[in-house]
Amino acid sequence: MPAASARVPGRYPSTPDGRYFVVRGRLWRCADPALPETRRAELVARLMSARRAVGQALRAADPPALAAARAAVDLAKRALGERGPVWWTDGAPDLNRRLAVNSPYAGWWAAIAAAAEPRPANTVPRKSRNNPPGNKESPHAHPPGT
Repeated sequence: MPAASARVPGRYPSTPDGRYFVVRGRLWRCADPALPETRRAELVARLMSARRAVGQALRAADPPALAAARAAVDLAKRALGERGPVWWTDGAPDLNRRLAVNSPYAGWWAAIAAAAEPRPANTVPRKSRNNPPGNKESPHAHPPGT
């Protein structure tokens, strides 16, 4: 099976089994690697079109168009294998949207995270001005596929 990183070169780390990629410490299901490239490209084009339609509907404040656009996003993501039934057959559960540190990939993720952000042991990460204490969601958080 090709590594998921081949589909998202250099952007996000993918799990060793190619099932998920990680954004801000969260697992996101990759597209089914068994899809023929032409079909995958067609579905990605549909997904991008549907995402543009979501933005247009939001800007137009058009709830019916927004619902239709979000349904189109969901259909494309299901066809790609990113939502719905899992595409692997070994019985492993779907860990989509779970934190990597709370998953069977925790050891792998710890090694990736440590290699990506080496800090001296006596430093503390700075608080972001955009995400004050008590704010549950970052204003910049926009998970893939939504």
